Amino acid sequence: MSHTAHIRSHRKPRRSASNIAMRAGVAGGVLGTLAVTGASGTANAAEPVTQTLELPTLTADLAAQVAQSADVTQQAAANYELQAERDAAAARAAKEAKADLAEAKKKAEEERKRAEEAARKAAAERAERAARAAERTTLSASVEVSSGSGSSGSGSASAGASVSTSTATGSAAAVVSFVRAQVGDAYVSGGTGPNSWDCSGLVQAAFRQVGIDLPRVSQAQSTAGTQVSLDSLQPGDILYWGGAGSAYHVGVYVGDGMFVGAQNPSTGVALKSLSYDPPSGAVRVL
Repeated sequence: MSHTAHIRSHRKPRRSASNIAMRAGVAGGVLGTLAVTGASGTANAAEPVTQTLELPTLTADLAAQVAQSADVTQQAAANYELQAERDAAAARAAKEAKADLAEAKKKAEEERKRAEEAARKAAAERAERAARAAERTTLSASVEVSSGSGSSGSGSASAGASVSTSTATGSAAAVVSFVRAQVGDAYVSGGTGPNSWDCSGLVQAAFRQVGIDLPRVSQAQSTAGTQVSLDSLQPGDILYWGGAGSAYHVGVYVGDGMFVGAQNPSTGVALKSLSYDPPSGAVRVL
């Protein structure tokens, strides 16, 4: 025993049984509570947690906005499509316009060439007529000189008065028949038939019927056979106007003082008297 134990103030207070019991009860309650809480926590950890999200309610105003947005989108798509169609139409129109312009230029060029060709032919015909007129004037002067000197002459002065009127036969008849059949056809510079001719084209085609291939131009045709005088012509002879080798016109004598020739655009292929346009000379091929 402590030497101070007999002093009351130095003695440790004794715990009463009630205090001990109360403390034990509190401790037990705390432990029980912890046990329940742990069990509850374990159970809650084992169960899945489900979270529910609430979507916003589609109100009337929101629905109207959605519909309006859809209309705007549809209108924009329609506008884009319309613009695309307009662009395509414009491209097609531009392409067609370019093609039309090219065609117009082509036609204009063709018209220009035709006009130039027509002008060239007209100029050639005028030159030919002028040359014939000059030749006739020269021949007329020669005839007057011959007549004044009392010479009977054997050229143009007697042409049409003493020419042969015998009927054509054989190849000559075929040539005469051909040129007579073309009377009334058109005169076209450079024409070789079958419905339009120039002078040398008609003569060449006539002799081709009997197997004779004459040169194409009048200058060469005027020297293609034997030269004969105009007072002894026979049907089928080739008449020429101008000099031999430089003739500017030819025709075919058909008898009875007549000839057939592709004269000019005004008369076409015509049957004429030698006095209408007295020739300068003649050649015989048959």
